[in-house]
Amino acid sequence: MLTPDEIQRYKRHLVLKEIGGQGQQRLKAARVLVIGAGGLGSPLVLYLAAAGLGTIGIIDDDHVSLDNLQRQIAHDTPHIGTLKVESARDTILRLNPHTSVEAHAERLTPANALDIIGRYDIIADGSDNFATRYLVSDACYFAKKTLVFAAVGPFDGHLTVLKPHEQRPGGEPYPTYRCLFPEPPPPGTVANCAEVGVLGAVVGVLGTLQAVEVLKELTGAGESLAGHLLIYDAKDTRFEKVAIAWDPDNALSGHAPTITDLSGHTEAFDDAACPLAD
Repeated sequence: MLTPDEIQRYKRHLVLKEIGGQGQQRLKAARVLVIGAGGLGSPLVLYLAAAGLGTIGIIDDDHVSLDNLQRQIAHDTPHIGTLKVESARDTILRLNPHTSVEAHAERLTPANALDIIGRYDIIADGSDNFATRYLVSDACYFAKKTLVFAAVGPFDGHLTVLKPHEQRPGGEPYPTYRCLFPEPPPPGTVANCAEVGVLGAVVGVLGTLQAVEVLKELTGAGESLAGHLLIYDAKDTRFEKVAIAWDPDNALSGHAPTITDLSGHTEAFDDAACPLAD
């Protein structure tokens, strides 16, 4: 049940017919894991907390640095040097003391991914490296968890909802990340934001859109983004929504899968030196 304080706090949700009291109680009971407390994770966790999420898990092993503050709005100057999960937790609890925060000050790895992901209802990936993205996607497939994924470039980004453990109305599975991108690009061929830069507000747009899609999945409001990719171009102020399909030949969920566990990720993580999220 909602307390009198919660009814007052969430009254703009309660009058929405797509959410109402039942939807707000679903949000209160929900558990969402956010991968990375960086540029995408910052607006994501703040809007989830403001919306009344019962439990937000955050996993990140990095510390707040001065150059993070141009885009990572869950952190501030006094928290420089603090673990990002602790800084984000402090900000969330100042915003909404009703939200419980589970801080995982570690990297997501092939050894712990299924255990950690299995504790939550929905996973939101705000990571900034391909090793983590493929690990999260594969682990969510095996754990049968819906994944809200976003990625950004200097002035652009894209977003989708992945739930290949469910089927479309016609019986075909929803696509996986590997249906979009079968294999990661060769190392060194895609620059990260530390090398090419990023407009901080663009990251805020994509992280906020992730929060919208998480809330939609939890409440059933609107139409799921599953099976579609939303592309944002900030320079041209343009959104484009394109359909994406299940690839029957993909290595994870195709007719003849060759990826049957997370053991193939071990080498990539042994070689990865980049932070979880930027």
